[in-house]
Amino acid sequence: MGNVAVIGSGTWGTAVAHLIAGKNVAVRMWTRSADVADAINATHRNPRHLPDVELAGVMASASFEESLRGVDAAIFVCPSSYLRSIASSCAPFIASDLPVIVLTKGIEAQTGFTMVELLEDVLGNPSRIACLSGPNHAEEVSRGLPAATVVASSDEACSLYFQDLFNTSMFRVYTTSDVTGVELCAASKNVIAIANGMSVAMQLGDNASASLMTRGLAEVTRLVVALGGDARTCLGLAGVGDLIATCSSEHSRNRALGSFLVGGGTLAAFEEKMQMVAEGAVACKTVTELARLHDVEMPIAEAVRQVLWEGRDPHEIIETLFERPVKAEQE
Repeated sequence: MGNVAVIGSGTWGTAVAHLIAGKNVAVRMWTRSADVADAINATHRNPRHLPDVELAGVMASASFEESLRGVDAAIFVCPSSYLRSIASSCAPFIASDLPVIVLTKGIEAQTGFTMVELLEDVLGNPSRIACLSGPNHAEEVSRGLPAATVVASSDEACSLYFQDLFNTSMFRVYTTSDVTGVELCAASKNVIAIANGMSVAMQLGDNASASLMTRGLAEVTRLVVALGGDARTCLGLAGVGDLIATCSSEHSRNRALGSFLVGGGTLAAFEEKMQMVAEGAVACKTVTELARLHDVEMPIAEAVRQVLWEGRDPHEIIETLFERPVKAEQE
């Protein structure tokens, strides 16, 4: 683990580069902008994301070939909408046995693939591919605050490799073989967080937020089980852990998006203001399409989709959710 490539220089990519470099691992960070790469190399800080975080031991480049040359592992941390094109550009420089992990959360719109399935499709050799997910806000991880996460892979040796790479005294890493469960939880929780952000902006109270989170978890669990995942994963770090953090935290861009929509804002205006992608905006479409395909009921996710992509009023849609026919809790 002498050299590691981090493909992506956003907030989470910057935090991850800082985390791993702190273990005396040389990090090469790919960034789309040559100007950002030059700034990181000159000042050891990312001028666009987490600029107060020192990136000692991190060298940046806008070249995929340079970023991946001679590395022992590759970490993909880029928006889900761009992952295929970026991975395809990286493919010529990634050996068939190089360990690869994806920290991106989402479902590909064109194929319905999870992020691991996408990388398997582009890079081949699934046994060396893993994903990482959990309640891991970049702002806190970069400050060395305590956090825990889970690495999932179909191959135990791959999981253990990345567990060792990421684990520190303040960043505790667990492993699982339930890749499907981890990835579906990761994509879906962002959608529920948008709904909760709407509720918070409407000042509907803590009871409403708790209800949305709990029923949201039920939706996610139904989807996970329908696609062959383990329901227990939904009660772990990638499931309820990440759901609570994303729905509740001031750092959550998806919760912030929900609040922004209630105030009359648009998705485009939000992303322009934040200079970051809210993955839940895309996921509400891809997750609900996947749910329909497998005959899984996800009313909260459907409501978010209707607000973002069909012009429904947030106030009206939240009221509609609470007016749905009651039923047994286990249904």
